[in-house]
Amino acid sequence: MDSSHGKHRKILLVEDEQDIATLVSMHLEDIGVQTTHIDRGDLALIEAAKPEWDLMILDLRLPGLGGLEICRKLREQGRQIPILMLTSKSSELDRVLGLELGADDYVTKPFSPLELTARVKAIFRRVELSQSAAQSAPERYAKPVRCGSLTVDHGKREVRLHGNSVDLTSREFDLLLHFVENPGQVFRRSELLDKIWGYGHEGYEHTVNSHINRLRAKIEDDPAHPMRIVTVWGVGYKLSEERAA
Repeated sequence: MDSSHGKHRKILLVEDEQDIATLVSMHLEDIGVQTTHIDRGDLALIEAAKPEWDLMILDLRLPGLGGLEICRKLREQGRQIPILMLTSKSSELDRVLGLELGADDYVTKPFSPLELTARVKAIFRRVELSQSAAQSAPERYAKPVRCGSLTVDHGKREVRLHGNSVDLTSREFDLLLHFVENPGQVFRRSELLDKIWGYGHEGYEHTVNSHINRLRAKIEDDPAHPMRIVTVWGVGYKLSEERAA
């Protein structure tokens, strides 16, 4: 049994097709992960509010409440639980919407159990790396980072602009934090996609554009003429060094 990434992990599996749920649970158990299966979206939303889950595997087409709506509501509530979506192979729009609403990854049906477990392990690795970084360099996160009138508190995952709280999704916060930690550095869309969204999102650079636009709407004094996160034409985006001073 390979439990190196699954030890003590608990996954909430939301899938209304029993055969798929049984298959997924069986393969996750092989890597030492404990799964709890729910087949209705409305019940899953209630269960996902509990703090015990390390990951949610979420089908899009569900009775009671759809997967996209569940994802949206959880992120609006500030729940940071990682979400792996199960989507139809033909439904690219759903995959894009899922990523933009805050899903961490997706697998298309029909899928290989080996691919699914690889995606689960990849999500766990990203979580572990993030936690390890915070623990190994606590002074880095001990106090908020100020970028002019913008304040980013990594420990509390809070952002303030002109002293007022700014409500960001998990992805928006991670994106802003990455810019704040690297002021003046230009990042291509593919680099941001790899850094913030991680494994398996090649070809979805337009998702970065959507998040940048929403982030600007929340942190720019004039989103139509951004001065904090600026476009470097033909390359990508950067945090203005003047605004980071």
